Amino acid sequence: MITYAITRKPGSDFAAGQTTAGLGAPDFSLILQQHGDYVDALKSRGLTVVELNSLPGHPDAYFVEDPAIVAPSVAVITIPGAPSRQGEQESLESALKPYRSIERIQSPGTVDGGDILMVGNHFFIGVSARTNAEGARQLGEILERHGNTFTRVPVTNGLHLKSDVNYVGDNTLLLTPGFQHREEFSGFDKIVLDERETYAANSMLINDCLFVPRGFPNTSARLEQKGYDVVEMDTSEVQKMDGGLTCMSLRFAA
Repeated sequence: MITYAITRKPGSDFAAGQTTAGLGAPDFSLILQQHGDYVDALKSRGLTVVELNSLPGHPDAYFVEDPAIVAPSVAVITIPGAPSRQGEQESLESALKPYRSIERIQSPGTVDGGDILMVGNHFFIGVSARTNAEGARQLGEILERHGNTFTRVPVTNGLHLKSDVNYVGDNTLLLTPGFQHREEFSGFDKIVLDERETYAANSMLINDCLFVPRGFPNTSARLEQKGYDVVEMDTSEVQKMDGGLTCMSLRFAA
């Protein structure tokens, strides 16, 4: 049962962050509105939301999922894979200390939280352009020390593992066609997305409901037909910055 979420207010330099999306510059007034709607939606589902201030000089710090990973009994402070994002993690450490013991990834390891998919006490660690092999090794050892298991997953396309694969409960993954036959996910039921709606893979399970990005009607209809309580959220401005629903918060039980 998820009870807490940590978010961060977008900074006025949000548009200066890294992106490969090619969708144009984000509108700052609109990202403020979408952020507020996101926080309100989490609160409406009973979560306590800790909202951190923006971090001047770190436009990508809005995506709080990347500099930390929250496991059932430990929080891991990472070293983000993009050099411009290193330095974001310190403020997250102080925010997480009341809830978890803290461990850290050490250089030359790098890990982005967007590459880490938690399914109960098992973690899929994407090895990508942002999470290197050394970071995956260190994270796996930390997770095992705290009673978890893990599987490494090579990520050859896309920014992060969770750009393509997310857990939606009941032993089911929502994933893009390129990941449907991956051996690492052979034990799961799968909902494979239409090629035109692959961005919707970054959907977010919050207890008894599924947050889904707005604008992907085929995905929403299929999920509703399968019995999911779908909550559509407008993520147009974070999409312009290579972000998605899971990137915008750290979610955990406390």
